[in-house]
Parts: sequence; structure tokens; C-alpha cells
Amino acid sequence: MREAPQSAGSMYSSRPAPQKYSVSELTGLIQVNLENAFPSVLVEGELSNCRPSSTGHLYFSLKDPGAKLDAVMFKNRLSSLNFEPRDGMLLRVRGRISVYPQRGNYQLICDGMELAGTGDILAMLERRKQALAAEGLFDAERKKPIPRFPETVGVVSSPTGAAVQDILNILRRRAGGIRVIVLPAPVQGADAAPIIARRIEQANRWGLADVLIVGRGGGSLEDLLPFSEEVVVRAIGDSAIPVVSAVGHEIDNTLSDLAADLRAPTPSAAAELVSARREEVLETVRFLSREMADHIHSRIERVRLLIKPFSQQDLELRFMSILQPVLVRFDDAKESLINSLKERIDGLLRRLEMARLGLEAGSPLGVLERGFSMVVNERSGKLVRRAADARPGDRLFIRPLEGRIMALTEAVEPLITKE
Repeated sequence: MREAPQSAGSMYSSRPAPQKYSVSELTGLIQVNLENAFPSVLVEGELSNCRPSSTGHLYFSLKDPGAKLDAVMFKNRLSSLNFEPRDGMLLRVRGRISVYPQRGNYQLICDGMELAGTGDILAMLERRKQALAAEGLFDAERKKPIPRFPETVGVVSSPTGAAVQDILNILRRRAGGIRVIVLPAPVQGADAAPIIARRIEQANRWGLADVLIVGRGGGSLEDLLPFSEEVVVRAIGDSAIPVVSAVGHEIDNTLSDLAADLRAPTPSAAAELVSARREEVLETVRFLSREMADHIHSRIERVRLLIKPFSQQDLELRFMSILQPVLVRFDDAKESLINSLKERIDGLLRRLEMARLGLEAGSPLGVLERGFSMVVNERSGKLVRRAADARPGDRLFIRPLEGRIMALTEAVEPLITKE
């Protein structure tokens, strides 16, 4: 005879009650089973979120498109590596699975690692770097100088991130008079790159700052990818405002570092690079002022020592010894000039006197003064030079030096020459 089926309630009630564990007990069981199941594994994946600790251990993750595995390599094993692990590398890691009870997670304890090839992200970044470099986007000739005393500093970063707070604190401490404008933008994720590029373009379009700091704090290679996106790199390269790239820590490198006018190892270092410390500037000014005053006093003292041996009388004698020959030459030249002028004038006066005498000698009046007279024939109106110029009966006008005489010709006797 078939048994009647049991009800659902009676079925569950017949199952044994689950064993009760404490968290530590359950975690311990998982640890034993998991560590015993994977005592030695060889895992291949892309290195990500590589972060050396202060104790010398290396914490990182291995990932592929579908999953991520936390891992650690202790200091004593790191010394055997012949390369420096960096995010994006494709690695082949040997080790064992271990459970960390305090955090309730598992990780790979690495005994060794080797390069398995080039990671996808690093290969993509290298291709992009080569293409942008071929365009000259990273050329040194494009770099602009960073102003030493900017009035306004623009910060393109997340307003809630620690990087912005570090920049504000350092600028406030070093140069409180600098105005800071935060241009908010996400610093990781798919939307970060276009917003960062837009903030850089807006700062240039509106002239918001004298210098821009573009960056964020540290992170994994994936976290820093927006600062290697082409749109961000081109916005930095095209910026008329000088740009300081401050992405991650000193060991982090992005394409923005190559395109920027200056690369800072950290956001805090960027704040120091764009601001001159007020005390340092004042001390420099004071030092230069003292140096200039000392130089002027030294020059004055040298001049004073040079003129000390010379009294007023000595200076006058020295001056006169220089001036006296000049005055003597001047007097000689003056006397020579006066003598030459006198001789010239005397010669001209003599010539003038001779001309006067010659003129007087040839003057009709001079002839008349010597007793001669002019005779004019009234009939012909001509001077009578010969006896033949007059005939008996002609009236003659005689012109002595003074007065006039009228005469009548009685006879004309021609000049008889002896043969």
C-alpha cells in the first residue's frame, strides 16, 4: 500500500537543523578548504592598482575582462624580480590562495612573477602616445613658462577630492593673496575625460586663470585613464593658459604629463610650483636690497679714498696746469689773428689812398687846380685843343678852376714845327 505523501511542512520539519557556526569558525573552515584546494597556482592577468607599502611589501590586483583577484608579494620575494612591476603589465604569477580572516576575503600570496607580454591598457596608451607625439603635441617648443606670481590659479579636479584640499591648504599657507577657482570635474569613470576637457576650454574662453592645475590624487591605472584620453591631452596642448599636470603620485605617469607645460609629481607639489612662498620672496627682496646698498656704499667709499689726497688748492693747481697751456695757445692765436687783421687793413688803406690819388690826378678839377683852363668854341661847341679849332672872330668860353671868362678870337696862329 502506497504511503500518503508528506506535506511540505512535515518535509521541512524532517530535515536536520543547520549547524550553527561563529563567524570565525566558518571563516576558518573556508580558509582550510580553500587553501588546501589551491596550494599552488599559476595565474596570468593584467597588473592593476599596484601600491607598494611602507613596509616594502607589494599589494596589487590581477584582472582580466571578467574578474579581479587581489594579491600580495612580500618584501623578501620582491628582491628576486628583475623588473619593476607597473600597472598595465601582463604578468604570470605563481603562488597560493590564502584567506585573510580579519577582512573575510581571499588573496593570492605570490612567490614569483614574470612578464607574460604587454598589457592591453599599456599597449593602447603606447599607441596613442606615439600617434600624438608624431603630431608634435609633446614638443618642447610648445611649452609655455609658468608665471611666478599668478593672481588667479584654476584647479580642474573633483571639488570633494583630497587633491583640491591639499592645493588650497598649500596656497593659503604659501601665498594667501592668490585667488583660487575650482572648475569641478569627475576624475575617473567614462564621463570624466570630456568634462575635464570642457573645463580646460571654458577656462581659456573666459580667461578665468593665469595658470591651470589639472589633476587628482593617486589611484590605479584604470582610475588615471581619463588623464590619458585624447580629448584631455589635446585640450591641455591647445590651452593658451599654462597648464601644470598633477596626476597621482610621483610614480604615476599619464599622457597629460607629456602635453602639459609642467609636470608636478603630486597635486601638493603643483601648488608649490605655481606659488612663490611669500616669506621667501620677502627674504629675497631684503637680501637684494642689502646687497645693493652694500655695493653702493662700497663704490662711494672707493671714490672717497680716491679723492682724499686732493685738497681744494691741489685740485685748482691741477686744473690750472691743464688749462694754462690752452689759455696760452688761445692768447697766441688771438694775437696772431689781430696782427693779421691789422696788416690786412693797412694794406687795404694803402691801396685806397693810391686809388684816391690816382683818381684825383686824373680828375679835370685837379688839372684846373694846376693852372690849366678849358676853352670851348661857342660856334662849334667843342673844346679848343688846337689853334685850328678856332677862327678869328669866334667867341671862346674859358673855364678856369673858378668862374668863367668870355673872349673874342682876334687871330689864329698855327703851331709851326721845325723840320
